[in-house]
Amino acid sequence: MLDVTELRKGVTFELDGRVYRVLEYHHHKPGRGKAIIRVKARDLQSGAIVERTFPSGNQVKEVNLDHHEAQYLYNDGRDYYFMDMETYEQYAIPADVLGDAVYYLKEGMPVKVTFLKGQPLDIELPITVDMEVVEAEVAVKGDTATGLTKKVVTETGLKIEVPHFIQAGDIIRVDTRTGEYVTRVKQ
Repeated sequence: MLDVTELRKGVTFELDGRVYRVLEYHHHKPGRGKAIIRVKARDLQSGAIVERTFPSGNQVKEVNLDHHEAQYLYNDGRDYYFMDMETYEQYAIPADVLGDAVYYLKEGMPVKVTFLKGQPLDIELPITVDMEVVEAEVAVKGDTATGLTKKVVTETGLKIEVPHFIQAGDIIRVDTRTGEYVTRVKQ
């Protein structure tokens, strides 16, 4: 069993027969009484995002998951396909279960596939991904030195705020945890 005060972002637990991964965690201690733990979690079987509140002292069931190195192959519009790097077995994971992770997937990209009882549930992305900018507004001369940002669209359809000097065709590095621009890799 896992005490609810041990829940943090990325921790997986079971509650009422469903498996959840914590997306956000908040610990609130009022002046009197027990602390309250609020979590926003993704149901790994359905992809639904739920919010749960627990009084401190409660426990949830700990889940043992398997992780396999895999490579992203392709998607057919509904499912995303991955190949296990050791067994060459292919797995399909529905897009609604993956959520926003689909915007960071590029063909051939290495990922970790999470399994529960032999069934693929979720993926773990690399911390950063390099992507090509396919659409960008044109920067006005003089605006590039002021620290302004603009929206661009990457090759995977991800819309992201970047500095004004980024142009279509540039390769940028994006943090997959926050969805934020990190740096320009190649002009």
